[in-house]
Amino acid sequence: MSGGMRPAVVERLGERIRAARQELDLSVGALAEASEVSRRMLTQIELGQANPSVAILDRIAAGLGTTFAALMGVGADDAPDGVEIWSTDSGSWAVLLGAVDTDALSVETWKWKLVGEDCYEGGSGIALPGIMHHVIEGALEIDDADGLQVIEAGGSARIASPGPYRYRARDAQAAVFFSVALLPRPGRG
Repeated sequence: MSGGMRPAVVERLGERIRAARQELDLSVGALAEASEVSRRMLTQIELGQANPSVAILDRIAAGLGTTFAALMGVGADDAPDGVEIWSTDSGSWAVLLGAVDTDALSVETWKWKLVGEDCYEGGSGIALPGIMHHVIEGALEIDDADGLQVIEAGGSARIASPGPYRYRARDAQAAVFFSVALLPRPGRG
């Protein structure tokens, strides 16, 4: 059995590529040349008829002067689809993108944007298996019982602290990041 992107994702991605190409006033041939992807493949991708590899999408993104994440609609400007759980008047937010429950754990995926002096304070006192963070833009400061750590754009780090923690953008700039939290489900499993 081979994997691939879901058809709805492929269709949406094709629409985004076409829109980005047209916004740059590029023909299919010009993008094919810039990305080193055949015109036929580009046409099939734009029509949602091909299930391209990430490597091909990376080349197309480079040809458009953007990134794979931006093509997928993962950017810093707006909150993504999901449930906005936390926000501030100055424009910071946290969106719960999804969750999966097992007998022993709940796994939550979040997208965050912190701006200016905003900070988020969390920690329930329950020992966590961990929270993994990946920073897309800016730099994230995490202050917990283990001290202060800074994660730069493109970097990842994990915290596993039973105590309180605090997120903030370094130097009062903006930080955009994903987190995946592993939460125990007491009394289960």
